[in-house]
Amino acid sequence: MPSTTDPRPVAPATPPARRRRLLTTLVVIAAGVLLLDQASKQWALATLEEGTRRALVGDLLGLQLVFNPGAALSIATGMTWVLTIVATVVVVVVVRAASRIGSALWAVALGLLLGGAIGNLVDRFAREPGFARGHVVDFIAYADWFVGNVADIAIVGAAGLIVVLAARGVHLDGSRDGDATGAEDTDAAADVAGTADVDGTADVDGADGTAPTAGSADDVRGAAGPAGTGAGATVERPGA
Repeated sequence: MPSTTDPRPVAPATPPARRRRLLTTLVVIAAGVLLLDQASKQWALATLEEGTRRALVGDLLGLQLVFNPGAALSIATGMTWVLTIVATVVVVVVVRAASRIGSALWAVALGLLLGGAIGNLVDRFAREPGFARGHVVDFIAYADWFVGNVADIAIVGAAGLIVVLAARGVHLDGSRDGDATGAEDTDAAADVAGTADVDGTADVDGADGTAPTAGSADDVRGAAGPAGTGAGATVERPGA
């Protein structure tokens, strides 16, 4: 029986079948992003000429082959090793977080993030000028702001979705801020709301953390007169 000393409701484990479906969704999205990213980069290498811009939507959107040693917006161009380590850490964190997945939207967000991170990490490890120092292939030019790729689009999309989920209080395991069971005492729910991951299966027996007990025979007899007093006896009901 759950301890009554811990006020935090415990979210139930995601059913194995549902978790498998969510993990499959995450992996399929990540693989799709990775394949699309690498295929588009190979197309850009075979089709585009470095430094030459092709307009798609006037000056707003174009194609321009760039080999980027840094991050987005050409930030940290002299820190390629650091960026490689950061991208590797992101991949490890996402993979570990996937074991607790319980939300379809989080599966989509993590799939986009994982696919985008691996897509650019492949460039870091496999392209010139060398292992873990490779330059990322960028070819989507946004006005005169910066040049990116499909992996960048996936990463930005994942970041936006994660912000929305966090703002709505949706947790990785599928629970939401403020969820509580219908049997949970209102005051107890107010005490724990916003401080615990709950999803409607909290085991809270009462506002004071103790289980209420059913009225005993003594409760009934306590209000009655001596034996044999008859109809004049009154009965005090528990909780009245």
